[in-house]
Amino acid sequence: MKNFADVLIEEILHKNSVLVVGLDPDLQYFPDYLLDSGEVSDQRAAEAIYHYNRIVIDAVAEHVIAVKPQLAYYEVYGSEGIRALEKTIAYAKSKNLIVINDAKRGDIGSTSSAYARAFLGNGSLAGDMVTVNPFLGSDGYRPFIEEAGRNGKGLFLLVKTSNPSSHEVQDAKLENGELLYMKMADDINKIAQQTLGENNYSFIGAVVGATYPMDAEKVRKVLPSSIFLVPGFGAQGGTANDLKPFFDAKGLGAVVSSSRGIIYNGAKEEKKTDAILYEFIAKAARESKDKINEVRLSH
Repeated sequence: MKNFADVLIEEILHKNSVLVVGLDPDLQYFPDYLLDSGEVSDQRAAEAIYHYNRIVIDAVAEHVIAVKPQLAYYEVYGSEGIRALEKTIAYAKSKNLIVINDAKRGDIGSTSSAYARAFLGNGSLAGDMVTVNPFLGSDGYRPFIEEAGRNGKGLFLLVKTSNPSSHEVQDAKLENGELLYMKMADDINKIAQQTLGENNYSFIGAVVGATYPMDAEKVRKVLPSSIFLVPGFGAQGGTANDLKPFFDAKGLGAVVSSSRGIIYNGAKEEKKTDAILYEFIAKAARESKDKINEVRLSH
């Protein structure tokens, strides 16, 4: 069974892209024609979400290697929202896109094992990769590593996230003077080095935000063999010029996520149709891909 890091790298080389598009369906940004006026039921919201996601997936499929559903936006609509997520995952797979479930799960061992089966097994919610919160300790994240290894899939462990307050916990200084996020990177690397693929990368990746390029440089030295999932590019303030430390000399080693800056590009234009939305979103994805490539391929 192929190491999923190699699958990811093959897709990057095939499409000449490291772009991941987040599927974060926030109804306030949806065009009016997709939703009836007045109160919106869970069923109607879920229908609109799946409709919109199909437009996005069709528009970006040529330019991205993966889509990344953020689960909270689906869970808020209960079982109808989960059904929309299941249909979205199936549709993305039908377009040969990698699916990264942005779930940020992490719990005690037995519960983490159940989460791992849900997102890295063969069920209707399972994708190819999942984001995991490792700050409960190794018994919280090892079940995901084991499940991913069994099924030829991958995961991204949170290390240095893109949100402004991440420093409040992740930059905590330990007794030996080491920062917490650097200790986490070191712990992950010990396991990653045992799970390398043909390209010398592990299927155990790390989440490192685009908004912290100097920290990314430090993390890369400790985690040389983990692919970084880089959120925060675009609407959160991360720019293409911030991305250079994330990549190796071959322009590999990271995938870059953008959500709002792509999927809601043109969503509130006066003339709204599926075709118009498609064109706006495709243009934004293509331009983002090109901006990132200029930086990552300039080594």
